[in-house]
Amino acid sequence: MNCLCLNQGYEDGHYILPPLPWAPEAMEPFLDAETVLLHHDRHHAAYVAGANAAAGVLRRVALGELSPDAAPDASRNLAFNLGGHILHMLYWLNLSPHPMPSPTGRLADAINASFGTMEGMLRVFRAVTLAVQGSGWGVLAADPVSGRLMVTGICRHQDVLVPAMRPLLVCDVWEHAYYLRYRNNRAGYVDAFLRMVDWCAVEERFERCCCHE
Repeated sequence: MNCLCLNQGYEDGHYILPPLPWAPEAMEPFLDAETVLLHHDRHHAAYVAGANAAAGVLRRVALGELSPDAAPDASRNLAFNLGGHILHMLYWLNLSPHPMPSPTGRLADAINASFGTMEGMLRVFRAVTLAVQGSGWGVLAADPVSGRLMVTGICRHQDVLVPAMRPLLVCDVWEHAYYLRYRNNRAGYVDAFLRMVDWCAVEERFERCCCHE
């Protein structure tokens, strides 16, 4: 199981692009190396650069070096790009060339309590992810109010976001994530994605952020 943490996406005052947790070709036939490299080295990297640029503008506004008029656009840009950076880090960590086929322990218990069965959760996750309009994400998360698990869709990287929810599993359905291999067959991509989920990594994330004894 990979142990890359989200704090590896920030260093010395700047957001940084962590390396992939596996070789670009390791996800064949689910994803081809070209898609993985374009996705990580170009798209994810662009979100890192955008987050740094937006954060820099906000710092300069705070220091009086730029007009406060620059702050609203910079804040929106930071939400978009930092959202993209965080979600992509989770996405890479969700996947493994040798995935654990199903969750166990407290995560399995939480899924059963929230959805009835693992199959029920996957049915909801698939339906919600396929229904995301345009570009966005399907997300399995912990509801911060009830503590139960929930499935939601995110438009772009930050819209229709439930405040304080804790993402556990994310599926990128921006076309850059799958179009070279799957064309317009989003359903085929999502089905393949669900077969490559490393539930061990998802379980570790659940234990770290949701289980405090």
